[in-house]
Amino acid sequence: MTRGPTLRAQLAALHAHRVATWDPAALQVNIDQRAALVERAKHAAFVQAGDTVADFQVPEVDGATLSLGTLLASGPLVLVFFRFAGCPACNIALPYYRDQLAPGLRELGATLLALSPQVPERLVEIKRRHQLDFLVASDPDNALGRRFGILYSYDEPSRRAALAQGRPIGEVTGTGTWELPMPTAIVIDPRRVVRFADVSPDWLARTEAEDILAAVRALARSSGVAA
Repeated sequence: MTRGPTLRAQLAALHAHRVATWDPAALQVNIDQRAALVERAKHAAFVQAGDTVADFQVPEVDGATLSLGTLLASGPLVLVFFRFAGCPACNIALPYYRDQLAPGLRELGATLLALSPQVPERLVEIKRRHQLDFLVASDPDNALGRRFGILYSYDEPSRRAALAQGRPIGEVTGTGTWELPMPTAIVIDPRRVVRFADVSPDWLARTEAEDILAAVRALARSSGVAA
């Protein structure tokens, strides 16, 4: 597995490009929304290590229905929540996870599932575009995101900007709402217990592959819980 730039560096480059090219007022709306999410984040309400995950079913974009039990049948499960197929930061993060995370997880016997509330027929595009070799599924009605406490809504300036551009996020995702998940990485062991959870209120700050791999390796070393 070839080591490339960190996810942090790639997302910083995205922001730098925006600083150089975006209208300052539009950029400030983006910056202010992310800053407000960080400031108001209620970390105690987020999914935590030690939580037990109840069963769920989600539709994979290629047509299969995935259940928690099936996903855990061969080892640990890694969930990566992202916003939607057209999200620029997600189009950096998911190829990064394809290259820097997925190969290591396969070696450890873990399954990787990326989740977005976007409807499957629109979400499939990001899997095709980047030839993602892991599962990508829709989280209908943000049910899992709500369960894990990781949802946020567009603030009023962000709503006005989206409406002015003719792109209200509910129409983009097909959900009809202004809610999206904060980027989140969760490692679930075969006993359905969360062993690692990292929630990023700022969507330009996401979990590095090595942090997730370290959590899965630690799980593999845990007594009585084999990966």
